[in-house]
Amino acid sequence: MFKRSTEAPPGAGTNPYENVPAKSSKSSSPTDSRSVLGPTLVFKGELSAEEDLLIQGRIEGSIEHNERNLTIGKQGYVKADIHAKVITVEGTVEGDINGDDAVIIRQTGDVRGNIVAPRVTLEDGAKFKGGIDMEPKSTRRQSSSVAGLAEV
Repeated sequence: MFKRSTEAPPGAGTNPYENVPAKSSKSSSPTDSRSVLGPTLVFKGELSAEEDLLIQGRIEGSIEHNERNLTIGKQGYVKADIHAKVITVEGTVEGDINGDDAVIIRQTGDVRGNIVAPRVTLEDGAKFKGGIDMEPKSTRRQSSSVAGLAEV
């Protein structure tokens, strides 16, 4: 009824990956990619990016990373004011940190500066010196407008 061919198709067996479907790469999309600044990198100036960022090197200046996640790795040293969606500190930061969603200081993190974010996490063992403001921007605007109405 059915005949099986014992003959292999041309080129069969030469490439072990020829019948394996290609993986879809999420990182090819600009919204899902992640950049890494390695431990030997030294950067001075204004840094901004449109993808998630891991810093293992030394950065001095300012970091504006709107709507994306920023991680200061264990080897990272940042002397800058930082603004990003979610900021995770595993290394050292000297400067003010402004997180739109959250700021997380890991056990190995060392922060010297002020933190402004609706959610702040300081893991046991983290080093921190500065102030924390966890009042959301919308609440600050409402309270100042209410205070303005009360003065009238």
